[in-house]
Amino acid sequence: MLRSVSYYTTPSPPAPPVTVSRRAASFDAGATTTTNAVRCPRLRLRSSNTRRALAVRASVETGEAQQVEAPPLPSAGKKKQATRRDVRNIAIVAHVDHGKTTLVDSMLKQAKVFRDNQTVQERIMDSNDLERERGITILSKNTSISYKGTKINIIDTPGHSDFGGEVERVLNMVEGVLLVVDSVEGPMPQTRFVLKKALEFGHAVVVVVNKIDRPSARPDDVINSTFELFIELNATDEQCDFQAIYASGIKGKAGLSPDNLADDLGPLFEAILRCIPEPRIEKDEALQMLVSSTEYDEHKGRIAIGRLHAGELKRGMEVKICTSDDACRFAKVSELFVYENFSRVPADAVQAGDICAVCGISDVMIGETIADKSTGKPLPTIRVEEPTVKMSFYINTSPFVGREGKYVTTRNLRDRLYRELEKNLAMKVEDGETADTFIVSGRGTLHITILIENMRREGYEFMVGPPKVINKVVDGKTLEPYEIATVEVPEEYMGSVVELLGKRRGEMFDMQGGAEGTTTVLKYKIPTRGLVGLRNSILTASRGTAIFSSVFDSYRPWTGDFMTRDLGSLIAFEDGTTTSYALFNAQERGQLFVRPGLDVYKGQIVGINQRPGDLAINVCKKKAATNVRSNKEATVVLDEPLDFSLDDCIEYIQEDELVEITPLNVRMLKNPKMGKKNSRG
Repeated sequence: MLRSVSYYTTPSPPAPPVTVSRRAASFDAGATTTTNAVRCPRLRLRSSNTRRALAVRASVETGEAQQVEAPPLPSAGKKKQATRRDVRNIAIVAHVDHGKTTLVDSMLKQAKVFRDNQTVQERIMDSNDLERERGITILSKNTSISYKGTKINIIDTPGHSDFGGEVERVLNMVEGVLLVVDSVEGPMPQTRFVLKKALEFGHAVVVVVNKIDRPSARPDDVINSTFELFIELNATDEQCDFQAIYASGIKGKAGLSPDNLADDLGPLFEAILRCIPEPRIEKDEALQMLVSSTEYDEHKGRIAIGRLHAGELKRGMEVKICTSDDACRFAKVSELFVYENFSRVPADAVQAGDICAVCGISDVMIGETIADKSTGKPLPTIRVEEPTVKMSFYINTSPFVGREGKYVTTRNLRDRLYRELEKNLAMKVEDGETADTFIVSGRGTLHITILIENMRREGYEFMVGPPKVINKVVDGKTLEPYEIATVEVPEEYMGSVVELLGKRRGEMFDMQGGAEGTTTVLKYKIPTRGLVGLRNSILTASRGTAIFSSVFDSYRPWTGDFMTRDLGSLIAFEDGTTTSYALFNAQERGQLFVRPGLDVYKGQIVGINQRPGDLAINVCKKKAATNVRSNKEATVVLDEPLDFSLDDCIEYIQEDELVEITPLNVRMLKNPKMGKKNSRG
């Protein structure tokens, strides 16, 4: 159980604003303060004068002074504030595959969370089946460790841009972040997104240059690139004066210098205690807890997770659940948990500043406030960025409906989709034009695809249409979402990749040599609709050697139509079972998706045509039997069919095509409700 805390410290008064004039633009590029040199020994050009000079470059022409104010601290007026010295709350944020979860593994092991003889699997925090299969973090997870008497609450967040909503909703629970950056790749698109959000919250940032043991590591360049990113995002002087830690997450080592790593992660833990602020709380105020996440347990029901901002929460306490002063309801806390090591531990009471889990409130939603029954007031709700992509969901109407799935009706589909909104803040669900159609909007194709895969594993049968971007109309002009795409490709394949991006209205704004010396890093601003199917096309053009990532940038004017697929589809001519004889003849028309002995139906897409336009073929034709042996029996040799995953199918289909999803199979078909194929790509 969490012991009660009876010691607090009073925060220092707010720092006065700093006025920067034009004269600050002339600075000594080599200047650096003693404090900066000690905290980040590998960083250059990090003095306050440098920061201020770069910040006022845009205002030099006007001759006006710019005022840069430090983040406001709560005043010691009516409310008595204090900080908890025994707790730190941090979130680990980074671009995908930069080693966040592996670093958390080492932190947990070195904090003696597990027994010495206990077998621990890799990526402990990625407990979801899809996370382990895909090798990415999809959901934010909570855990905690203890270091020198201080409890460190850790939130592991996703690194993929499609799951940015998971990052946004948990940043209000912490006072600082560990920004993990790959020692070779440096800051990537999602690094910019998560850092921007952390800076907007005013959080302290500790930069962890991970994978420092890689042979091609370039820590100096990575630190300087990260510092430039801080400046681009208008970070304050205090935020730019970040602590740099060099680490190898897989080896469990860290240090203040890339050439002198300790044998453990001690320097990282010390940096957390030194650089991450103590939780600032309202010591004697009424209870306030913002629900940032929810889970479901078969025995305990819905579990609300969040950080206690004020007051004290006790087991059995009657509370008020509210989103505004006028919309409140009452409930009782049946059970209370805190996070200790790698599990939830029952607690009788939780003090402000800690992260806890609350049971007994069956209808609580993310963004609501658990407050004192009599005097509690709601906290500002959680806000996330708007979705950029939408897809249509339909009930299954294929001839095979009901064969493989358990939930096939409109009501089943509707209930499941709207239930997703209870825990997925970045997603939206709307009723479509017909009773059996629903529009699901998300932050990207992968965001919605994960929902589809989860529903498939739960036993649902349904159909989905192709992804479409969500446009805006401003002052009579149509705007579409744009993303910043980064491609690292070997030089011999750069021409093919540039051609692909150009066809999809991509605009190159930066090109640099890669870290390996034989690759080139291309940066494009490209319409979101141009990204559909682009990843597979780039991998094909580069023989699987390119690295591709993207993140939302802004809305820009519509650039017109363009084709995302040049070839048509091969369509099954009739219902039946595929035969080797028919497939042998059909493979001359293109690449097939099906093998012999599979049931198909009329209108199902069975392959890719080698020419533009669709072609109906008979894949069920049987060889005619005869009693005349005219020649020697021929051996039929079939090409290996293409094995498209769910993601591949969704990226492949066009406006007049659908994907049928069942627990056992994923099929593509022509939309029977549409006539001629739409010419728009």
